[in-house]
Amino acid sequence: MRRTIGTTAAIAALALGLSACSDADGNGADGDSDNGGEVSSDNGDDNGDGNGDEDLSIALISKGFQHQFWQSVKQGADEAAEELGITVTFDGPDDESEVEQQINQLQTALDSNPDALGIAALDSQAALPILEEAEARGIPIVAFDSGVESDIPVTTAATDNKAAAAEAAKQMSDLIGNEGDVAVICHDQTSVTGIDRRDGFVEYIEENEPNVEVVDIQYGGGDHLESTNITRAILESNPDLAGFYGCNEGSAIGLVNGIEETGRDDVVVVGFDSGKAQIDAIRDGVMAGAITQNPVGIGYETVMAAYKIINGESVDSEIDTGFYWYDADNIDDETIQDVIYE
Repeated sequence: MRRTIGTTAAIAALALGLSACSDADGNGADGDSDNGGEVSSDNGDDNGDGNGDEDLSIALISKGFQHQFWQSVKQGADEAAEELGITVTFDGPDDESEVEQQINQLQTALDSNPDALGIAALDSQAALPILEEAEARGIPIVAFDSGVESDIPVTTAATDNKAAAAEAAKQMSDLIGNEGDVAVICHDQTSVTGIDRRDGFVEYIEENEPNVEVVDIQYGGGDHLESTNITRAILESNPDLAGFYGCNEGSAIGLVNGIEETGRDDVVVVGFDSGKAQIDAIRDGVMAGAITQNPVGIGYETVMAAYKIINGESVDSEIDTGFYWYDADNIDDETIQDVIYE
């Protein structure tokens, strides 16, 4: 996997200033019910070329490990840890429906008394009691990928998901000739990413496309099989459906599977994220295109922001890690190749 930290000017600036302490279809580990992910190694002086603060530790809790996206986020976090010479642990539940497991992992991370704690919350409300406990103990919080409904996190390193979803809606509308029925499958309606990727898409259609109608929105938990079954059901109920949008990697792959199983080659499919299955589907013409984030950059930025906060430096309240639309026409462009993952 290539290293991908140069998508934005901010990331480039960070890379240049490290010596001055400047500013996801993966498979999880075979752990027990409270340890679905992997833990990165100690990246101290022997491995890093940063300041060698080997006593500093940052604990990151992601949404899961079943998608390549999260493995890419972990890669970015590990790269930052190595450069800074600090310890970063990275954990996550077995899949993105396991809210209770994530909460248990978050509590375990807090109990280890890290210098900073990062969270990509599956449920923007469920994590609040633990975040409040961390705040009371003076442990700073950095949100990544998905924020929480609280001002406790000092910053959030994430894609502007509403803007990205609006771009997906614009592309979809153009591809179907700006008229027809479309449907949506999202991973959830409890995380900020799920809500924003749904609302950004729907709001763009409502405000800009009077002849396009969103006829159904369903939630598949980011699970391939469940999203495939939902796709089949929606297609059966809407034989004239013109377009389909999947809000994350698992949802989009389920869409592709459902489309192929039903033989519906007349439906325009648009996805979100950029794992191998989506890349293959775009090259094969089954999927028209997708939004890609910068997952390595998200992990990298999260650790760098946490490190700055630990050292008393200021950070922006929002760190926009960027997004791109990619399709068969630009998938091999260098810019896109730098932010997709296989």
